[in-house]
Amino acid sequence: MIKGTVWFVLITVLTLTFIFLYNNASDTWKALENFKPQYLLLACLMVFSDLLLGGWRNHIFIRKLNPSISFAVSFKANAANMFMGAITPAHGGAGPAQLYIYMSNSVKFLDAFSVSLINMGATLIYMPVAALFAILTLRHQFESHVISYLLKYGFSFFTLFLLAFLLAFRKPAFIGDLIKKLFTWLAKNFSGRRIQLLNRGDSIRNNILKYQAVCHRLLQENPFLFPLAVLMTLVLYINKYCMQYAILLGLGIHTDIVHVICIQILIQFMIYFAPTPGGSGFAELGIAVFFKTIVSETIVPVFIILQRSFILFFPAIVGSIFVIGQLKKHVKTGHS
Repeated sequence: MIKGTVWFVLITVLTLTFIFLYNNASDTWKALENFKPQYLLLACLMVFSDLLLGGWRNHIFIRKLNPSISFAVSFKANAANMFMGAITPAHGGAGPAQLYIYMSNSVKFLDAFSVSLINMGATLIYMPVAALFAILTLRHQFESHVISYLLKYGFSFFTLFLLAFLLAFRKPAFIGDLIKKLFTWLAKNFSGRRIQLLNRGDSIRNNILKYQAVCHRLLQENPFLFPLAVLMTLVLYINKYCMQYAILLGLGIHTDIVHVICIQILIQFMIYFAPTPGGSGFAELGIAVFFKTIVSETIVPVFIILQRSFILFFPAIVGSIFVIGQLKKHVKTGHS
């Protein structure tokens, strides 16, 4: 966690320093001093709404599996998800952080895991559709080969993960058998750990089948939950995108809101599976490139700082408080 945070901060600072120097932004801070306070308040409210929506997107499922769990737990789990997603490559730590908070509050692993994967499925469906809409809306503005490459990168990863999700959901026995065969092969080649590897293969296969049973029961008994999750995903991300429109208004920049939303859709789409913590480096450069037709060179750096702060930094700080707090509780419990 510490290592990921250090890399995240280091890459972000280096990228922002490069952008400051490249844009020769000596008057950047004047734009920040003139930022309209009403839009600062609006952006803060939208950050809170972002955290609330993410928490509710989890809670609509978790309360069906465990009615005793309060919304506060789902709120913390979502914030933890955002924190660990920010400090790990390709959001790799987001899911485990969410599971950690739920399991620390007496939620079964399979229940928490199923909810996490269902909402991941909603995101995997929403993101490519939104990106396609944005490309069609801004189709005359793509001339850069780099942008084309990044879009192909994004579609490749989203397609791969969506197929894996659908396969695991529809054909869990097939996935389970493949994993069991893999562990059987490993057992033959590592005879010293043969029993442990065979047992692990059986355990993973059984857990996959149990995961499907939980998902089927949850979705069959509540058929409107998954469409609701997709709708909430749409609302959640629209709120994120409009947040930066509020930042632009605060900086005195008036532009087409649809244009702003489409640009942010593409940036989010391209950095979602970026190999750096929280997409650091990629996100800042993407904002600088995509928004250069809207934001002047002197304002670009401060806009990037504000955009990243409200979209990622502030929610991640809230999540870090919950994760560190839960870790401290475990340490105290371990010593007691």
